[in-house]
Formats: sequence, structure tokens, C-alpha cells
Amino acid sequence: MATTVLLYIILSGIIALSLALFQYYKKRKSKPYPVLILLRFITFFSILLLIINPKIEKTNIFNQKPNLVLVVDNSSSMHYLNQSEKLSQLVSELKVNKELTDKFEVDVFSFGKELNANAIDSFSFNEKQTNIDKVFTGLSQVYKHTVAPVVLLTDGNQTYGADYTFSANKLKQPIYPVILGDTTKYADLKIQQLNVNKYAYLKNKFPVETILVYNGEKAITAEFKITSGTATIVKETIHLSKDNNSKVEAHNLPANQVGVFSYQASISVLENEKNTTNNVKNFAIEVIDEKTKVALISDFSHPDIGVLKRSIERNEQREVVILNPNNFENQANDFQLFILYQPNNKFKSIFELINSENLSSFIITGPKTDWNFLNSVSNNYKHDITTQTENYQGVSNVNYSAFVLPDLDFESFPQLLSTFGDVTFSTPYQTILYKKLGNITTEKPLMVTLDVNNRREAVLFGENIWKWRSQSYLNTKSFQEFDNLIGKLVLYLASKKRRDRLNLDYESFYEGSNQVIIKAQYFNKNYEFDTRETLNISVKNKLTEAVTTFPLILKNNNYQADLSNLPSGDYDFTVKATNDNISKSGSFKIINYDIEKQFANANVTNLQALATNSQGKAFFIDNTDALITDLLSDSRYTTIQKSNKSTVPLIDWIYLLGLILLSLTLEWFIRKYNGLT
Repeated sequence: MATTVLLYIILSGIIALSLALFQYYKKRKSKPYPVLILLRFITFFSILLLIINPKIEKTNIFNQKPNLVLVVDNSSSMHYLNQSEKLSQLVSELKVNKELTDKFEVDVFSFGKELNANAIDSFSFNEKQTNIDKVFTGLSQVYKHTVAPVVLLTDGNQTYGADYTFSANKLKQPIYPVILGDTTKYADLKIQQLNVNKYAYLKNKFPVETILVYNGEKAITAEFKITSGTATIVKETIHLSKDNNSKVEAHNLPANQVGVFSYQASISVLENEKNTTNNVKNFAIEVIDEKTKVALISDFSHPDIGVLKRSIERNEQREVVILNPNNFENQANDFQLFILYQPNNKFKSIFELINSENLSSFIITGPKTDWNFLNSVSNNYKHDITTQTENYQGVSNVNYSAFVLPDLDFESFPQLLSTFGDVTFSTPYQTILYKKLGNITTEKPLMVTLDVNNRREAVLFGENIWKWRSQSYLNTKSFQEFDNLIGKLVLYLASKKRRDRLNLDYESFYEGSNQVIIKAQYFNKNYEFDTRETLNISVKNKLTEAVTTFPLILKNNNYQADLSNLPSGDYDFTVKATNDNISKSGSFKIINYDIEKQFANANVTNLQALATNSQGKAFFIDNTDALITDLLSDSRYTTIQKSNKSTVPLIDWIYLLGLILLSLTLEWFIRKYNGLT
């Protein structure tokens, strides 16, 4: 406590005593009572202490044990390798080991595609993907400033994400891999990888590239086939050996009918081969009969142009041609959609063509847009003419009904640079994104779509959309959600379908190892997003004719149903609104493929390298006693005595108020009892 505060307290005591003596000796003619003087002193002194509010520094001393982080592989490969029971038992033993719990704070996590905190001892072992990279990324944030050795219980086989031997460098903690699975090397012939596009065009051929790998000592001869149903399309004899242990098979298959078609690539099984699951790989292709060709026209270079081309062409159904407005006219009839980037008077002939032919367009404006020209050629909106610019954040409109918006966190995206001023619309429009300036969300549109006289148009009032794609990757480690937004916008603009109150978003086929998500948006009669409706989806297996009904769960700005537990096969489905006579149907295929069954052995090499690089140590599942001994004897993991200082009031104000109330009450009763006024 500071000397100044102590002097204030002493001075307060003197003042309080002086006031009490003055009131009872000088102002009272009756005999003074010492008790009353004391009570009056307590009242004044407490009030002065409340005003001064003296504080002291309080030091708390505590012991902090190091953390022991148990990270459990919860993927289905644990069942497949017959390690699930051993793994569950080991985790239980480590959690109740008294010596470990005395030395460490034991935390348990599980992982598949994501890292999850695990408060219970039981594990499902049903995750369809293994992402060890996610483990180290997540733990590096949680245990950034603490001592926390990591015990990683896994087979080391990763099916998703970046190489974990590199991402482990983010985690500045020793790693102790416990290796699960068979470490004996068996002869194995497998399809290492199969590369194929998602779409093909009618009457064309589509490429299929298959990488075959052989692990063994003897030279072998095997048969490679690609079949579709009962028909064999490709059949070849393959020769492999220890030295020549891989081969790339490249074939072009015909696309003769429109629709979704399943294929199976297979390599014959070796004698006594243990893992035969990786000898077969199923895939599918969707054959379409047309391709959307998009003209992206700009008078200058900008990163937005490259990003738009890449995002749109992510879907093989679409092709983007970048043009200058000066060399456009001789190619005008080749395109179904026109994207006009920051147009000026050089775009005059393009707008004349769009207006005369009633063609769809996507206009992106920015500081270089000539608004005098654009206002003169647009019949749907006018923008204030200013030379000022402003940065605007985007905020999504949950009532947007033209198509289902992806789950993008627009408010985390960088701002777009736009021309300052208001836009006045003369025709009906729908806002995709509102402008947000600072912390204020306005009703002014940042991105809109219009549907007038069977012609669709979209306008984005801002440049630097390339920053959005980059931020989307930082948020999700994938460009997919952002590319989905651009793809859906292009699909909407290129289509002439009328607006519906129930919109569906789904894929034609799904791989069995991926999530099967059906999304829907439902709007009331005023085309406002309705969160009160109950949507159900009825799914029918075409082979067994079994029908299953699931509810769609409201999530952000759409309804979703997770059908990942359905077995592989062909399905028809219908989404229906319970309180309204509205429904929509579709079909999809789930391809039989479990990536977790592609490995027969533990990845010992990577796990041992992981331990060495992090100054940890690798152990096998049958040698975990040595793991416990090593953890207990390591001098790096000791309990640390820590202290923290905090400034707290010398006396809590609530106690001072209580003391004031008590002293005043006692003084009043004593005075009344003795007949004092």
C-alpha cells in the first residue's frame, strides 16, 4: 500500500474523530455518550474510506503442473486394423494412472477430419477421414504458452490435409507417437491414385489416369480393368517388379449418353495378399451436352480478372475467355454470359448488343468505372457521380431467394473499394450483400441481382474481389466455398429458369468418404427467407426401394440434411415443406469408397521422424509401459510454482456500506432509548 494512501487513511481517521467530537461536545448540551461518539466516528470514517477507496497488492502463489495431451485417432481405420479395443483400453489406463495424474494435467482429444476435445473415455472410430495436420494446427493454438507433451495414438496414415511431418513444426512441444497397426511388410498391389474429371461432354472422350504401385520382392504379372456395370471397357496385362514397382495407366473413355455413370478400376489380387481393398477404386462421371462460355471483358489488367476466371472454370462445364472491348465484336455470338469489368465508353457496342439481344450480364464496378457512361446505358439503375472512393464491408442478406448462398463469413472478408454515392434502382432487384461502413450496416446494396423481361443481370459495386478468395482460403483452407458463390451466380445468370420458393443445392454424386449434404432454402409468398417452416427430405434407395425420411436443420441462411450415413447406391429424394404444398425432387449417387481401408500397415517411418524432429520418442502399442516411464522421468516436465499480483480494495465496498448502515442504526436506537433528540 502506497505511503500517500496510508496518510489519507490516517487523515480520514482524524477528520472523522474531530467531526464526531464536535457534534457531541460542542453542539449537544446533554451529557455525551462515548458509545454514540464511537458510532458516529465509525460512520464518518467508513464514508471517507469509501471516497478514498484504498487498495493493496495481493500476491497469489500456485503450482502449475504440465499438461499431458492424449490425441486419439478416431477414424474407421482403427476398426479395420483391429486396434480399437486396444486403443480405448490404453487411453483409460493413461487417464487413471496415479503417477501420471500426480505429475500432469491430462487432456484428451480425438480427431478424424477435425480435432475435437473429448471429455469421455469412449470413442466411435467411425470418422471417414484422417487429418493429422489439423491436430498440430489446433494444439499449437491451445498450448502455445504451456509445457504440454503430446501423446499421439494413431497408425500415422493420413487421408486428408497437408503433410503432418511439416505442420508438426508449428507445435513447439515434444511428440510421443504410439504406433498402432501391423508393422510387418506384406506384398501389396494397389491403385495408389485415380485422376478423373467430374464432368465430360457428350460425344467426347474423357481421360482417366490410374497410378498402380507394387510393394514386394518378386516380379509379378497382374490384370488391370476398368468396368461399368457388366461391361469391360479397358483390360490390360501389367508387369511389375521390385525395381519397376509403379505404372501409370492413361485411357480415354467414351461419353455417349447424358447422365451420371459409375465405373470401377481394379487390379487383380496377388496370392496371399493381405489388403485387397486398395485393389479396387470406384469413380463416377457426369456427362453433359453443353458448355457455358463466358466472356470476361476488361480495358485493363487487374488481379480480380484472374480470380474470376479461376473460380468460374473450377466447374468444368464452364469456359472463360478474357477479352478487350476493342476485339470483342467478331466473337459476340460465342458466349452465354458477359462479365464487364469496370466498363467505360469503350464498352458501348457491348451494351448495345446485350440490350438488343436481351443477354445476361455481370457488371463489376470500381474507381475506374465511367459512371457517366454506365448511367447512360443502364435502364435499371443510376449511381451518383462523384470522384470520392470508400471501402465497404459486405454483409449477407438472409432473405436472398434466387439461389442458395454458401456459408461464407463475409464480415471477416477484406473491404472492397467502391465509388462513394447512392444507387437508385428503377426496377425490382434482390440484394445479395449489403454495404457495411465501419460498424454500421446500411441498407445500401454492395451486390445485387436483377431479373427484368427475362434478362438477368448482377452488379457488384466494388473491386478487389481477389482478396475475398484469399481470405476464404485462410478461413477454411479451401477455395471451394468462394468458388461455389461465383459458380452459383454464373449458373443463375446463364439460366432462364423462373424464381422458385424452394431451392435445392446438391451434387449429382458423392464419394463415400465425403459428407453427403443436401441444402435447401425456403421462402414465403413475399420471397422472404422463412425460418419457421419445417422441411423434411424423403430418400429412396433405387435398388431396395427403402424410403427414409430426415428433417432438414436450419443452419445460417439455409436448411441442411446430412445423409452421410447412407450406404453407397443410387437415390431419389424429395424435399417437402410441411406447412405448405411445395416440394422439389432430385437424385444422386453415393460411390462405394472408404479411403480409410486403403492402408494395411502403420506409417512407422513418418511417426518415428515426427518423434525425432520434436525431441520426443516413438513407442509401439505393446510397449506403453516404457512410454509412462519416459514421461515420468523426463526432467523437462516439472511442476512450476507461479505467482500473480493483483490490486484489490483494502475493504470491499459492500462491507463498508453494511458497517455504515449498522452504525447509523445502532446510534438511532441508542439515542431513542435515552430520549435524545
